[in-house]
Amino acid sequence: MKKCLIFGLSITGVSAVKALSRLGWDLTILDSRTEQELEKTIEGLKAYENLKYHLGENDIDLEGFDLLLKSPGIKPSLAIFDKAKELGIEVVSDLELAYRISNTKHIIAVSGTNGKTTVVSLIAEILKTAGKKTQLVGNIGVGMLDYIFESKEDDYFVIETSSFQLEHTSTFKPEASLITNITPDHIDWHGSFEAYANAKRKILNNQGEGDITVINIDDQYLSQMEINNGARLIKTSKEKINSDGAFVQNGKIFVSNNGHNIEIMDVSDIKLLGSHNLENVLSAVALTYFIGIEPEKIKVAVSNFKGVEHRIEFVRDIGGVKFYNDSKGTNPESTIKAIEAVEAPIILIGGGYDKEANFDELSEHYHKKVYLLILMGATRDKMRASALRSSFTNIELVDNMEEAVKLAFYSSESGTNVLLSPACASWGMYNNFEERGRDFKAIVGHLKERI
Repeated sequence: MKKCLIFGLSITGVSAVKALSRLGWDLTILDSRTEQELEKTIEGLKAYENLKYHLGENDIDLEGFDLLLKSPGIKPSLAIFDKAKELGIEVVSDLELAYRISNTKHIIAVSGTNGKTTVVSLIAEILKTAGKKTQLVGNIGVGMLDYIFESKEDDYFVIETSSFQLEHTSTFKPEASLITNITPDHIDWHGSFEAYANAKRKILNNQGEGDITVINIDDQYLSQMEINNGARLIKTSKEKINSDGAFVQNGKIFVSNNGHNIEIMDVSDIKLLGSHNLENVLSAVALTYFIGIEPEKIKVAVSNFKGVEHRIEFVRDIGGVKFYNDSKGTNPESTIKAIEAVEAPIILIGGGYDKEANFDELSEHYHKKVYLLILMGATRDKMRASALRSSFTNIELVDNMEEAVKLAFYSSESGTNVLLSPACASWGMYNNFEERGRDFKAIVGHLKERI
């Protein structure tokens, strides 16, 4: 019987328990949290009687294990991973494990710094509109392992992949890969931008003839990246391109296929805010067209797509003051895109966990549309200092979301847009960006109109 150590009892860890139990593996769970902290999760796994728990620590004797499955958020710098390497124990992510088990031949994988969730959600909608059985999984909050045994060969898996997951892949080979953009993020975890970018690139490393690779050449890093994996290279741009891909010309989206231009739709039919979302749409259009989806199906799905929660999501209009939830804005680049997408004047709520990001470029963008910056969380002083260096001075510091929302509301007047786009991760104040976004929406929902 094979033995696996599952490190981290998160969504990934629970999915791995269920999948590997079906395969008859001997499982041990390691988690730094205590039994009391994991009480509800452990209760949900009671049906799996042979589980062994090693809780409250980050280390364990690795002798006898065949595999170490690592949950995405656990830093690779822990000593246990060096020990695993010394002992020849393979460390894998759920992405790698799911690929090895999967029956389906249609795996579509999307990565990038920003835009991933919007792109995978739109791709899934296009596929469903075209009548394809589709599962939307991965870093979007649904483990691929949850569906792997029920999948059929012709099912489509659309996977949002993070750098954390890709870091520990070796054979993962999607039929179609897509990178939205690559800008500095998670430097605290990877150690350098180069290491972060290399992890993102692993999405396409194993691809070859018969596969497709889609890149957004409006992104500076991707436009200069060399790709020699043997797959068909598809490019997207908001400008005219002279290669296979998708582009915009005269207010219309076209696909270029072997020199022939096929009109897909009018840009005006897109319901999503911001030029960055035009880039996201182009990526989804290009990928789905080149895997064989009819242009009319693509047009219908894109025209009906209203976006996803926590991405510049309109929440409420109170007396002409509009509130937008962009809790997924977890790095400076995504917050810049949100500021560009929302009309001035803006009251911006930012701050959170420090991923060692540089906020100086973001600070330069405050002058264009932001008239009040409200900061909270571990980065509030760092973000304030950056803003002051750029000569932006209308800044308030608060301790929590409720204070931030109420201050924004009472500092606003009709025509103001209040935008939550933190430019930081949620950790330290919330478990994830979804929880942060829901808290923002709940507080906004309880605001009473001013008389």
